[in-house]
Amino acid sequence: MLAKVWSAAIVGLDAVPIEVEVDIASQGLPSFSIVGLPDKAVEEAKERVRSALKNSGADFPAKRITVNLAPADLPKEGPSYDLPIAVGMLIASGQLQVDTTKSLFMGELALDGRVRHTNGVLPIAMLARERHIDNFFVPKANEKEASYIAGIHIFPVDNLKKLYVHLSGQTLIAQQPYTSLEDMQQLQDFPYDMQDIRGQEKAKRALEIAAAGSHNLLFKGPPGAGKTMLARTTPSILPFPTFSEMLEITKIYSISGLLDGEGVVHQRPFRAPHHTTSHVGLIGGGQIPRPGEVSLSHRGILFLDEFPEFQRPTMEALRQPLEDGFVAISRANGRVTFPARFMLIAAQNPCPCGYLGDNSHECSCAPSQIIRYQKKVSGPLLDRIDIHVDIPAVKTEKLTSRDTENNETSAIIRARVQKARDMQTVRFQGTTLSSNSDMGSKDIKLFCPLSDECINLLRMAVDKLHLSARSYYRTIKVARTIADLEGAKDITKEHLAEALQYRPRQEGL
Repeated sequence: MLAKVWSAAIVGLDAVPIEVEVDIASQGLPSFSIVGLPDKAVEEAKERVRSALKNSGADFPAKRITVNLAPADLPKEGPSYDLPIAVGMLIASGQLQVDTTKSLFMGELALDGRVRHTNGVLPIAMLARERHIDNFFVPKANEKEASYIAGIHIFPVDNLKKLYVHLSGQTLIAQQPYTSLEDMQQLQDFPYDMQDIRGQEKAKRALEIAAAGSHNLLFKGPPGAGKTMLARTTPSILPFPTFSEMLEITKIYSISGLLDGEGVVHQRPFRAPHHTTSHVGLIGGGQIPRPGEVSLSHRGILFLDEFPEFQRPTMEALRQPLEDGFVAISRANGRVTFPARFMLIAAQNPCPCGYLGDNSHECSCAPSQIIRYQKKVSGPLLDRIDIHVDIPAVKTEKLTSRDTENNETSAIIRARVQKARDMQTVRFQGTTLSSNSDMGSKDIKLFCPLSDECINLLRMAVDKLHLSARSYYRTIKVARTIADLEGAKDITKEHLAEALQYRPRQEGL
């Protein structure tokens, strides 16, 4: 007898339907085979399904069993096919009579029949809604994650026996109610606050501008100046993620197996990989491509401390995601695209010893060492960073001062940032843009008209600072964000002058 049950596979960030066909032949020696490009984890499903059926009180047919995972040319990986294979075997053996054409199953089986947590539930739930599949049976551990998709019935499955009883119509499994993402959009506690940072007013102003427009930023300063502290405080001033951004972030973390118990990521991510991170770890890849740190930072922050210490090929691989907002990974099995629209915060010392230009410490580096160290980061990569800030060492009187009146809290700064982002949301309504940093050259001409006075200032800046065409447009985007923070409709000469202060004096160094 032949049975067909629907499941799904993850390709990149999207789910594709998988038809699980189970055939139990009336003739032939007893055997159990799985075809359809299964990996080792899928091959081992034979033993898990066999034990789970027996320990759940069902009969395991001693016949020739063939399981086909269609389409056959798509590689299948992971243990999520255990549950649909078990349901297909119950139907094919005549132990269960049910119509599963409007149902989708996924889950890993334990040997005693329990259904374990599985990665990638959210994109599969979105696929079920798109394909007008009514019922989605998921592991109970994934019930919160699936409940954020409206329009389908979510049935959290605790074990195989309860699923059998439900499908046979005896005792039904209680549906998981729909959960609105609006409940998740709330202010959270952060370990760091801008009020705790003494001095560094210029750096904090640059962080506010970067957060308001999602601009890339580079801190350069001596050890102990507060570069890392400033970067780790940035999440406390970022605007709330929108509902669509929450879903985008959660999809990435779902297929990566990094979701917490909440089932949805309601804060913008902050990723800080070590400088020994490999090219694949940062960008993504593998035989079956998986997201890297740039994609795990999507709609959030990627913090690269000790920037020049990263391997040169790894750093240069950042060029495409910084420019395009995505990474395309090609392998023999196909090509996948992961979103990677993140805000880069990089930190570095001015020289190997770290004290070049510091009045309180003498630099011990030879000129050749300084040049070699500064050239570790290429000019084209630095050109893609909107804001460059030199951070001096913090003075002792700033550290010992008890004056907190001039130190704004993160909540106050975040309110201004959120107001600027709201202006951008209205400005870019009807487009795919979400912040000023997303604008291309055509968008800048459309949304950032400049007066003759501003154009003359930019013309002089290009000549004196030797700005590239990319730097020219990035300066305008930063000026547009500064204007948004002031609530100004148009970019003025003052906004451009401040934006030009954040360009390096010598490009490529």
